[in-house]
Amino acid sequence: MASYRLNLNQQANGDYEVHKDDCRYYPSQNYDYLGVFSSCAPAVAEAKRKHAYKRINGCKYCSEPCHTS
Repeated sequence: MASYRLNLNQQANGDYEVHKDDCRYYPSQNYDYLGVFSSCAPAVAEAKRKHAYKRINGCKYCSEPCHTS
């Protein structure tokens, strides 16, 4: 289980990335705390539910199974 956050700083490609708590890119500010999940898939689903108007993606480094672009 790990804590996940959505980085509210948009990436250059337009994505907003979901990060696991041990990721070196885990945002220390300007984020939305998503909760504790067993993997990135439910964390990304929660981010999409809360931020339906944003293009959500998993971090390439800590949530690779959920990274799509």
